[in-house]
Amino acid sequence: MGRADARRAAGGGGKRRLFTWRRMLGTFFGFCLLVMGAFAALYLYVDVPAANAQAEKQSNVYKYSDGTVLARTGKGVNREIVDLDVVPKKVQHAFVAAENKSFYRDQGVDLKGTTRGLLNTLTGKGKQGGSTITQQYVKNYYLTQDRTVTRKLKELVISLKVDQRTKKDDILAGYLNTVYYGRGASGIQAAAQAYYGVDAKDLDVSRGAYLAALLQAPSQYDWAVASPTGKKLVKERWAYTLDNMVDEGWLDEAERAKLTFPVPESPKAAPGMDGQTGYLVEAANQEMARQGITEEMRETGGWTVTLNIDKKKQKQLQKSVDRELEDQLDRDGNKVDATVQAGATSVDPKTGKVVALYGGVGATEHYISNATRRDYQPASTFKPLVLASALENGSTTQGGDLIGLDTVYDGTSRRPVVGSDIPYDPQNEDDISYDSPTVRTAMDKSINSVFAQMVVDVGPAAVKKTALALGVPDKNFPETPSLTLGTMNASTWDMAGVYATLDNHGKKVTPTIVKSAEHRDRTMEPVDGTGAQVISRASADTVTDALTEVVDQGSGHEANTPAYDAAGKTGTAEENKAAWFAGYTPELTTVVALYGESPKGGAQVSLTGTANSGRANGGGFPARIWADYTLDALGGGSARTFDLEGVERGETSVTETPSAPPSVTESPEETPSEEPETPSESPSETPSEETSPAATPSGSPSRTPSGSPSTPEETPDEDRPPGERPGSDTDLLGD
Repeated sequence: MGRADARRAAGGGGKRRLFTWRRMLGTFFGFCLLVMGAFAALYLYVDVPAANAQAEKQSNVYKYSDGTVLARTGKGVNREIVDLDVVPKKVQHAFVAAENKSFYRDQGVDLKGTTRGLLNTLTGKGKQGGSTITQQYVKNYYLTQDRTVTRKLKELVISLKVDQRTKKDDILAGYLNTVYYGRGASGIQAAAQAYYGVDAKDLDVSRGAYLAALLQAPSQYDWAVASPTGKKLVKERWAYTLDNMVDEGWLDEAERAKLTFPVPESPKAAPGMDGQTGYLVEAANQEMARQGITEEMRETGGWTVTLNIDKKKQKQLQKSVDRELEDQLDRDGNKVDATVQAGATSVDPKTGKVVALYGGVGATEHYISNATRRDYQPASTFKPLVLASALENGSTTQGGDLIGLDTVYDGTSRRPVVGSDIPYDPQNEDDISYDSPTVRTAMDKSINSVFAQMVVDVGPAAVKKTALALGVPDKNFPETPSLTLGTMNASTWDMAGVYATLDNHGKKVTPTIVKSAEHRDRTMEPVDGTGAQVISRASADTVTDALTEVVDQGSGHEANTPAYDAAGKTGTAEENKAAWFAGYTPELTTVVALYGESPKGGAQVSLTGTANSGRANGGGFPARIWADYTLDALGGGSARTFDLEGVERGETSVTETPSAPPSVTESPEETPSEEPETPSESPSETPSEETSPAATPSGSPSRTPSGSPSTPEETPDEDRPPGERPGSDTDLLGD
């Protein structure tokens, strides 16, 4: 070997010696010592601080659009400190079993979980996780909710010190009294009241396990608002908690087997949220949540939330409901009147701003807001959307005629639709048949048979697509001919957006209640209430043209006055469980609805007999509330008129061969009613409640069934479940 080769060999050996296992281990241990030294220095440097500002939490301030204060919330945290010995031992153990089984054995920290949390924070993977009860207590009581490495390291050090200096029972007591449970409740006493209406001392192990399970995701796991998935997950978490208690010897297995899931009570509004205030604040909170401001962020306080609510219009809406409905009801002496719930949403169609909202008799008396609830059907207020879809898609009848306002249809009651794989033959209101009505007349009279056929002519899927674009939520939304009767679910809030879009010439309007939401550390991006053109101006304006006649001389004539130009549509849901009026002027869009809700359990019930007026249809109380409110909201009236362009007349030939009226044997439930809506009203020229004295059908209406008129309670109803054929139990109205 030469000298060069020897040098190369020696050099190679030097490199190998540089990376020996001994050197690598030495480097590793040196690094560990460095980390330990750094941690020791941190441990000496960081001391247990005083309680954080959460203990003296700020209020949230809610204001009207003019800046005047509507409400203050959270000024004093909804928390009542209780001693640990007040909380039953098994309930204490339920929290430990759910959150930190090793609590009584560990030193206050979970190094694996903390390391995982640090890595999640560094890599931007969201929540840190991995915290013991001691760490969560330290975070809630001494630190902030910030998701930073610095905060996590401080939490680790302080937790070690707190565990050394404080008894486990005191740590657990602090944890139970500071953690947030949802429903505005901080601490176990407030949570016990919020979810079960009892004091913490009266909680049993089953309820305690639910509250413990709730802590993982308070908003998602609150039974009152949880999705089916959320309910499934919280039940699994509840079972997991109890199983852990058995494993730790805190619960007998036989006792565990007997426990059933304790469904919480319905939530109640916080004190001071009575009247319409609670509904307005809750609507604002929901919108903030949709914009990314979580309940946890909001509950820390310090927010100034300005609403789009116009103080004068808000007061007027409540006055109108009181004057036109509540003053007519005997809630204590009449069983039907006790079930009546009213809701309304009023929107500026140019901006989407919700200027007034009526959620019910009062947020502390009826927690669910009738303005935003989606558990009732919008009924025939959906029919204008069928026409909008026909116009937008250039649809034709079965006979090939382009659909427009002057297009003629077969108005025979119970006429089977033609061209559908799903049989459907809806009854018109009071089973009245019409001879070759135009689409305009069909809208005036809300003729079910015409619009059922129109859905088939357009295609149910196409109608649904148009409706979704306009703002109807995709909730229990069928793609069948029966959707013409509004058999999906929607709120007055949703339908106000839909009708405002029609009012805005087809440009999308999204109702928005929050004008601004500001916090010292962040602001909320407000919702843009206006959007793109979702249907053409010609289509929207043609629908408006049709709906003006509904108000002038059709089923919505109770809303008619020379003081303003108006368009609107009535609706009465299946079995008269809901009654709607959706209407608009050039400046204001408002939807009013009545719902029949049993005071026991909240089941849907019929409105028939409300204020002893017979059938409570959309052309009655809702239309009168709408008219009373709109007149005053517009300052006594308005000279503005609808600016309509490109109204589609369609073709006027008879497009289908009328089918022979079906042979009907009426049961008492199916017998048509000829009674007017209220005893004081003059009878109209036709037996239908939908027809005003000024309205005359295209062709004389003829009744298909024979038999004597029924009482109002026996009047058939308008809607029924999708695809259901009529029978002795289910008939339809045209309202």
